[in-house]
Amino acid sequence: MTFPATVERWDVHEIELAGPAGGNPFAEVRLSARYRYRNRVVEAEGFYDGDGVYRVRFMPDAVGPWRFTTVSNVSELDGHAGGFEVTPASAGNHGPVRAVGTGFAYADGTPYLPFGTTCYHWTHDMEEDRERETLRTLAASPFNKLRMCVLPTGRMSPPEVPFAGDDPGGLDKTRFNPVFFRHLEARIRDLRDIGVEADVILFHPYDEGLRGVEDMGREVDHAYLRYVVARLAAYRNVWWSVANEYDFNHAKSVADWDDLLRAIVRLDPYEHLRSIHNGTRMYEVASLYDFTKPWVTHQSVQHWDATLTDGWLRTCPKPVVIDEISYEGDAGKRWGNISGPELVDRFWEGMVRGGYVGHGEVVTGGPGRPWVGNGGTLRGESPARIAFLREVMETRRDGVHLRYLGRRRPREVTVELPGGEYEVELIDTWNMTVTPVDGVHRDRVCVGLPGRPYLALRMTLRMTRV
Repeated sequence: MTFPATVERWDVHEIELAGPAGGNPFAEVRLSARYRYRNRVVEAEGFYDGDGVYRVRFMPDAVGPWRFTTVSNVSELDGHAGGFEVTPASAGNHGPVRAVGTGFAYADGTPYLPFGTTCYHWTHDMEEDRERETLRTLAASPFNKLRMCVLPTGRMSPPEVPFAGDDPGGLDKTRFNPVFFRHLEARIRDLRDIGVEADVILFHPYDEGLRGVEDMGREVDHAYLRYVVARLAAYRNVWWSVANEYDFNHAKSVADWDDLLRAIVRLDPYEHLRSIHNGTRMYEVASLYDFTKPWVTHQSVQHWDATLTDGWLRTCPKPVVIDEISYEGDAGKRWGNISGPELVDRFWEGMVRGGYVGHGEVVTGGPGRPWVGNGGTLRGESPARIAFLREVMETRRDGVHLRYLGRRRPREVTVELPGGEYEVELIDTWNMTVTPVDGVHRDRVCVGLPGRPYLALRMTLRMTRV
């Protein structure tokens, strides 16, 4: 048995053990470790990593001495004990993100505003140069959350897939492929190291019958879920998206999705964020999952209209993340061919109303494939403007009020002001400028406008000096 003697708070403590390689260790061997801190015990499930190697990963949440004991149905893995010291978190390590009311914060209390993007299959081709390019792009971008899939789609021919056997027709779904998962978790660690949350999509409806992963049956679904959670849950930057466009999968009912979400609650000792993403009729009506259910932490929405955010928050007081609101690009489908100004407009509409909006890009014509599927380089006009919005939102404080005017172009606008004196600024959200409005204002302010769309007003309460 090997394990580190020290680990920082909210980092990964890993126990490595040697055990049986015969039979089917994925299905036949059970392994966990009971971690004790003072009078509290947290149990983390382990997994088989191939070649007779077993691992248990754990994310400690308190500074000080911890001890553990392994538990297994196999004698070689059972009853191993040890201790280690947890040191304070290093700079930039704020712990996992939690839902707090209708917003988010890291475990240490630092506020977190999700500015997400989507690269569904950026890890599946295992092209290291493109993956490194994707990471460099993300590090220089405004995006701090990435939606990404575990399962490939039916049209793909990746070098490795999550299951053992011959892909696609000869897969053994009772056995997993450690090579695939080692690569996936390495990229999740890379995202963690640049401050990006990994919104891990566990199921999707795009198999086209090739691998049979849309209808594996409850037993296999749960075994797959157990393995993925055991491998990934100890990484602090993981979120769980049980499915992308769950209602396009006709093999599963809402009760099946409820069952899988409840399973994650049982399997994940760290209570990472959990949600599920709708697909049906996003352009006509919001046909959403019932997010009031206790096993979801936030609302993951696909809909084109960000002005509905207020209603979603009234119906369910959990954070609203419009993970898919249509993508900037020139694809043949309407979900992937809105303009940069339109996407930025939707970001502002959703965020000023108290929600959060996600980005995607399907700009073709350059080298490589579009960002939304494969990562690489961003080509669109919206990311720079989303960075500007992020700066506006992250510097917002009590006493600051925003009014977004959207696509309207009035000659002037009058805003009623709460009590006190206010400084007022005109924000051009597309040209990324902030222009002060002369004077100090009480009760109301009337602002003349330049006849352009995509403007906002920021009213800042002047602090009274004592």
